[in-house]
Amino acid sequence: MKIVRFIDESGAVCLGIDREGNTATAVVETPSGAYEITGEKRTIRKILPPVAPAAVFCIGLNYRGHAAETGMALPEYPVVFMKNPASVIGHRENVVLPQSCRETPQVDYEAELAVVIGRAAKNVDAENAMDYVKGFTIANDISARVWQKKGGGGQWVRGKSFDTFCPLGPVLVTCDGMGDPGNLDISLSLNGRVMQQSNTSDMIFSVARLIAFLSEDTTLAAGTVILTGTPEGVGFTRTPPVFLNPGDLLETSIETIGTLENRVV
Repeated sequence: MKIVRFIDESGAVCLGIDREGNTATAVVETPSGAYEITGEKRTIRKILPPVAPAAVFCIGLNYRGHAAETGMALPEYPVVFMKNPASVIGHRENVVLPQSCRETPQVDYEAELAVVIGRAAKNVDAENAMDYVKGFTIANDISARVWQKKGGGGQWVRGKSFDTFCPLGPVLVTCDGMGDPGNLDISLSLNGRVMQQSNTSDMIFSVARLIAFLSEDTTLAAGTVILTGTPEGVGFTRTPPVFLNPGDLLETSIETIGTLENRVV
């Protein structure tokens, strides 16, 4: 099931399926986390991010190809950082280049598979991890490299958390319609030019292993989003480097989910 979250003609926040143009069939989420179809057609005034995250955990260096292009060794444990939930935007919303990056405009893109936790998870075994997943969506881990590498005191959160730096969408795909999250084509195009093209099978740590690792002695609240890392092809590793400019169009695609579009301003 592909769930779109949107504002309807009355200003209400709604969930829907079977989106056709600017309409969708409304669904409601039950206390058990299931979705019931109402059959009512609603007009989509604005598409929202598929979830309002309780927290955003991110994994760095989780694709073998990306580790190779950065010249870094494969990590023994997942590399964890976080993004401010207020940085989340939706499909066809604009990524805003920060004023604090005007002198060194090194803002980069990172296509990622995002996992949405459906119920509180703590000390979860990898074998049971998928029981806690509500669904999957697409993320773009926008990154201000100068802040990530030099201005953040050795921490990545600052360079990853500027407003609009976490596009999510366009839909949430529930687990029953997802297939194997460890075997999905993933790509990113910049102004129509393919910059990243890989498969989630290149991940070092699987979705289940990430959930188990992050939930160890730590509660992952319902609505937590996990960004699972990016494949090779990011801008800062290129010769010459490629960074984002006003007017650029980012199209982030993952098999089964669709394409997340964001313009840079």
